[in-house]
Amino acid sequence: MAKQKIVVRVTMNTDKKSRKALGIAVSLNGVESASFVGSDQIAVTGEGIDSVKLATLLRKGVGYTELVTVGNVEEKKPETKPAEVTWQINPYDFYYNSYGMPSYYVY
Repeated sequence: MAKQKIVVRVTMNTDKKSRKALGIAVSLNGVESASFVGSDQIAVTGEGIDSVKLATLLRKGVGYTELVTVGNVEEKKPETKPAEVTWQINPYDFYYNSYGMPSYYVY
């Protein structure tokens, strides 16, 4: 299964309710992370999370709960940059071209 992200709006008036709501969200199977989005929303990410079960548990434990979004998480792929061409110019080749290479400079 693909990772999914669920955003739930919950009425959290006090700190105790917000901690309880976050604890309920984390207790479900398959949850990898849960965080607050704004003052009244919780974002839950993971694999195989049942959004209806999450909403039901939050309604029983905290109060009014509304599902805002349920969708797949798009993983960011690192962009591959083309290899940069670097030029290495030996200044002695051009400067001493007619005079020969100095004795102290050896390849």
